[in-house]
Amino acid sequence: MIHRDRADGLVQTVLAANRSYLLGWNDGPATGDVYRSGLPHAPLNGVVRLAGRAPAEAYAQAGDLLDGVPRVWWVGADSDPGTAEALEALGARPVSRLPVMVAEVAAASVVPEPSGVSIEDARDIGEFVTAYAQVSGIPPEAAPRAAEREKTFGHAVLRLAARLDDGRIAGTAEAWFTDGLVTLYFVGTRPDHRRRGIGAALTQAVLRRAAVRGIPMAALTSTPIAVPVYERLGFHEISRYQLYAF
Repeated sequence: MIHRDRADGLVQTVLAANRSYLLGWNDGPATGDVYRSGLPHAPLNGVVRLAGRAPAEAYAQAGDLLDGVPRVWWVGADSDPGTAEALEALGARPVSRLPVMVAEVAAASVVPEPSGVSIEDARDIGEFVTAYAQVSGIPPEAAPRAAEREKTFGHAVLRLAARLDDGRIAGTAEAWFTDGLVTLYFVGTRPDHRRRGIGAALTQAVLRRAAVRGIPMAALTSTPIAVPVYERLGFHEISRYQLYAF
């Protein structure tokens, strides 16, 4: 029972960290669990959970607040029971299931560094965002605005770039430090440089920096296809999100 309670507590901590990061993208007045960056990229506009509210009321409000932008609704263990069924009854459409994974920083596996690539702190936010926009699907014209939103995170965010010998950025990773853990976002590699271990090396670099800061636990929300990569580093699944379009 103690172990189950601890596991449940870890899940709630990880989901709270994800909520705080996503809400940080909100570009306007605080609106509870709704965030709107205004960028034409669904994950950067949406609802982080449904808790303590009537689904129909929350659904209508979210539709008004997020009108005109692509958006998603996150349904995880921090949402009220029955949220998924309620959203589907209201017309929401499930689009993906994302594993929530964690790893103990001190126990993480070591992976080889890819040749011809150096992992470094990204000091130019504009260049960094332009690089991850190419992988994540953010339109090029929206990258400057995304970079402006990135600046509002301050020192809570660490940005790492995998730079090729010719100076180009081949991959990115963003690390969000809060709630006593580090959460990873925008871990991605340009298509022409995949299968070289760049994403794993970036993740490993984040874990090493977390260790220096005394952070014991790392977390991320993975796409299903990337799960084996993270498992090799020592991550394991503790929960799942169901994402809805609405």
